[in-house]
Amino acid sequence: MNIHFYKYEGTGNDFIMIDNRKMSFHKQEENIRLLCDRRFGIGADGLILLEESPETDFKMVYYNSDGRESTFCGNGGRCVASFARKLRLVQEKTQFEAKDGLHEATFHGDTVSLKMRDVTEVKSILDGYELFTGSPHFVVFTDHVSQTDVQKEGRRIRTMDHNMPDGINVNFVEKRNEGIFVRTYERGVEDETLSCGTGVTASALVAASNGYKSPVLVETPGGKLEVEFVQHSDESFTDVFLKGPARFVFEGHFEI
Repeated sequence: MNIHFYKYEGTGNDFIMIDNRKMSFHKQEENIRLLCDRRFGIGADGLILLEESPETDFKMVYYNSDGRESTFCGNGGRCVASFARKLRLVQEKTQFEAKDGLHEATFHGDTVSLKMRDVTEVKSILDGYELFTGSPHFVVFTDHVSQTDVQKEGRRIRTMDHNMPDGINVNFVEKRNEGIFVRTYERGVEDETLSCGTGVTASALVAASNGYKSPVLVETPGGKLEVEFVQHSDESFTDVFLKGPARFVFEGHFEI
């Protein structure tokens, strides 16, 4: 199987993009793991298929680098919207279908503004907060995020809730004068990523529950993002937008 692929990144969170409107890609876990492998494949945090949708401009199907289909990915959503524009399926804005529902995106130069799902519950649990922003996230604040062993602590927390057999993503957040700094351990990747869109969104909304106002400026190891929202209470948020760059890196062919 010869695969024509495109590589995109959003604040260092990188993805393999495949135009699968003709449904020619074989969705075996081993194929996806190979493609995402950084030594024996192309290398990426995840793989995204752009497919036909009867109701919207396209459908986004997202897989983590472990080869398993996952829930929504915020940076991936911004990147696949940019990919759709490169394919000339859309121009200045788009609406697309994902696993957690419909999303809208608009383009401002290289910046993509992506509408995320509303959040109606932010649970205080143990020493942190739990919420769902398209994927489940645990947010914990720390005074020294740069010194945190994200891989060790993230792996420990990831499976602590036995009500979530697939685990949870873990975000370590440090408050800063003008915003927050976030490092994320992602399930399915089983490591720290340079950025996580749904994690950045979750962290910004938890920060808002603790006094921050919209928009919240977020720094990650891979770059800067912005989260805008309308806040109704400490647990309720609507009109949530994740804003940041989405960049085409290269394209090529890979033989499986």
